[in-house]
Amino acid sequence: MSRIENIAVIAHDNRKRDMLAWIVRHHARLTGATLMATGTTGRLIEEETGLSVERYASGPLGGDQQIGARIAEGKVDMLIFFWDPLEPLPHDPDVKALLRLATLWNLPTATNEATADMLLTSPMFDDYVPNRPDFGSYTERKI
Repeated sequence: MSRIENIAVIAHDNRKRDMLAWIVRHHARLTGATLMATGTTGRLIEEETGLSVERYASGPLGGDQQIGARIAEGKVDMLIFFWDPLEPLPHDPDVKALLRLATLWNLPTATNEATADMLLTSPMFDDYVPNRPDFGSYTERKI
């Protein structure tokens, strides 16, 4: 098993079919990984691929924030997030917070299929050891 073991996958409504097709294409590579997903995306992945998924709430109901919390806990190694840039999102602040946490914690992150393909097929995938930032000086500062 690679060091990238915990992969969060999220897809907005208009991108769920694209996400499923992507997962089917990479089924062998994803087998053995722990997949985490928001609501409907997780259910569809389980039903269509047979892969096991840790499911969280739907994104607008807090699922993005739940996965963000897992990122902050160091429980996510990679984020694959097929978002829909053409649709207004009522939970846009949650989406931005999730992407902010992925950047803050230095996670390999893909927001489209091309980048997701590159991350998953990279020769670094099997040997990559996530470099988690140390925020000790930030948390220990005196105000």
